[in-house]
Amino acid sequence: MTPRLSVVVPFYNVGEYLGPCLESIARQAWGDFEAILVDDGSPDDSAVIAKDFCARDSRFRLVQQANAGPGPARDTGIREATGEYLAFVDGDDLVSRYGFAALVRTLDRTGSDFAGGNARRFNNSFGVRPSWLHRQPFARVRHATHVSEFPDLMLDRMLWNKVYRLSFWTEYGYSFPPIRYEDYPVALKAHLDAVTVDTITQAVYYWRERESGESITQQKFELGNIRDRVVSAGMVLDLVEDAVPVVRRRVHAHLAQIDVLTLMSAFGSVPAEEEQHLVELSGELLDRLDDEVLAATHRYDRIQHAALRAGDVELLRRLAHFRNDGGLRGGARAVPRPRRTRQLDYNYPGLREDVVPQELYRVSERSLTLATNVREVAWVGDSLSVKGTAEIRHLATERSSSLQISLVIADTPHPLEVRRYDALDLHGDTTMVGFEVVLDRELLGRCTGAPAHFDVQMKSGRRDRRGTLGGQGPGSPGWPPGAWIDETNWIQPGPGKNGCFSVRRLTDPCRLTSVERTPDALVLHGRSSFDEPSLFVSRPVLGGEEEIPLELDGRDFTARLPIADLLAQANPDDPFGQRTTRSFRLRDPEGQQRVLLWTAGDSAVSRTEAGRVVTLTRSTGGYVNLHESPIRTTATTAVATGSMLVVSGADGGEVSFSWRRYLADSDDHLDVVCRRTSSADGWCAAAEVDALIPAAAVRVSADPLASLADWILFATKADGSSHAVQCEPFLCSRLPLTISRGAHVLAVRPHAGTLHVEVR
Repeated sequence: MTPRLSVVVPFYNVGEYLGPCLESIARQAWGDFEAILVDDGSPDDSAVIAKDFCARDSRFRLVQQANAGPGPARDTGIREATGEYLAFVDGDDLVSRYGFAALVRTLDRTGSDFAGGNARRFNNSFGVRPSWLHRQPFARVRHATHVSEFPDLMLDRMLWNKVYRLSFWTEYGYSFPPIRYEDYPVALKAHLDAVTVDTITQAVYYWRERESGESITQQKFELGNIRDRVVSAGMVLDLVEDAVPVVRRRVHAHLAQIDVLTLMSAFGSVPAEEEQHLVELSGELLDRLDDEVLAATHRYDRIQHAALRAGDVELLRRLAHFRNDGGLRGGARAVPRPRRTRQLDYNYPGLREDVVPQELYRVSERSLTLATNVREVAWVGDSLSVKGTAEIRHLATERSSSLQISLVIADTPHPLEVRRYDALDLHGDTTMVGFEVVLDRELLGRCTGAPAHFDVQMKSGRRDRRGTLGGQGPGSPGWPPGAWIDETNWIQPGPGKNGCFSVRRLTDPCRLTSVERTPDALVLHGRSSFDEPSLFVSRPVLGGEEEIPLELDGRDFTARLPIADLLAQANPDDPFGQRTTRSFRLRDPEGQQRVLLWTAGDSAVSRTEAGRVVTLTRSTGGYVNLHESPIRTTATTAVATGSMLVVSGADGGEVSFSWRRYLADSDDHLDVVCRRTSSADGWCAAAEVDALIPAAAVRVSADPLASLADWILFATKADGSSHAVQCEPFLCSRLPLTISRGAHVLAVRPHAGTLHVEVR
């Protein structure tokens, strides 16, 4: 029988990753597929891995050809496709278990020409994170839409997060140009040709990122690479030349934001003999973009554009180095204009020179906005302590400045006592930007179920700025701990409307009060806020729910979760972490429901069996989550003891530990080996703090907030395989841990679920 879905997998020299990629396809909930593997002349063992997989699973078949590039390899696979639908997967990436099923079923319902879904970035060091490129196009479900109705689809320049009707593909005869960046011209033309398309919010594709990250500095200059990018952009511009104005403008703006920026950044690494080629290629693309679009770009972009039009390679190089090294991250410090002390300029390369119009360096008053950040949230007795920073962007914070903070409850401000201290500002300097406010029990008791936010007002010199407190940093601001202030009222800090930091009072919430482990189950004890509750467990990604039988004693309840049943239903949503996540809701007889709050102590509860672990823990918002996954080495505490940093956990297996630092622009790394000890309570990994401070601790980056080193805790098995140690949510809520060592400060923080030490 002909399969309904054909999946084309071109690969070249990805032997390290191809096996997991094919496994993720084989595990699809949508089993009615054929996978056409196209070996594009791989010199490594990729073809051997593919042949072995085809021998084990008849749905997979292999086609081999001489190396021709990813586009022609895809075309080869398409010619072999027989299904009703068509999808693409790159050989080093992963697909989510329910992605194909969700996309095919959407198309079956709507009749659209193709459907696309969200994507995630992932690697071993930083875990799984959203793909910013896909965030806007797939922020909500849209059935039977079109790029003319929703122009943000122009940002959707990849093919692998979609399922196409094969009849649609062949009707328009799409083929890939034999260049790099071959996706965008084809993906865009399909959007323009389609009658309707569908978008879903579900993450359907996992896009691998190299372990050291993918900064602009890693996009090394290569003339062929740059030429292909300009050719691809030119094809895209040709496609939208006669498109509706909103689509045309959106594409021009996107190319200015992504492709032109990449070309400008290439001046930081271009060999001298290729500089003029880069000037010509960059100018070719810039000349094709609308002047109105270019005039609306970031001020620094316009400075680079002006330097390009002037042909000043030396200034282009300085501008590229400044940007590539992170000089814009904190916003460049403003400097007084000569003889006009009240007027300011951005201290960017080219200031006070004749190459670029100097008005591009002028600082407007409206750009001097209030910048705030929450750095630590903790309970001190019955009071809530919030620490953070506040400053006016681009300006030095004067010691004579003033800072006022109020907690706004139901539109009524309640002024707070503010303790100020020196902290790292946006420019990497230690200045009077740090603050702490403490909310006592009486004030917390005035909070309501609606979020109360913090109003911040700063006066520095002659400038007065006001805003709301936001910008939650890693650790406790992202996993803020809640607490009871009396027998019935729970205070939960966390993100509120528009990203501001807020505080809510939950009166008599539905809650988990304790968890009991038995030989074959996890037993939940809790209390409902209403009579005759029913408990339901759901899967946020997949949807659907299952009722859990309750034993009731008034509003108190007991629920039993058999471990064997949970493992039998193992069906990981995440193809990288292999984890299934469930959430809990209590429902009253009228159908009103509430999420179950975690009030069951400050540590997760786990049971391991058959190489997998079932864990009850909290979410970022403080609610109950159930995770089922392979056994992962997980840290539960981190403390500084004398000269040692000691991290511990409950179950690590037979592994050794080391703090790992990846070298710049490379997957090579340095390791600081930890001393491991074991006890009945679990494992401890201890390392000398001084060993984590680089011997040549000199900042070479223009990024004012760049750390001297970023270490990640890794666990290594006897076979040499290693993985980043996970950070338990309750440990996240107690971080950051700050360690002062001579002239240096080390901060232990979580990042995307893994444990890091940043050295400054």
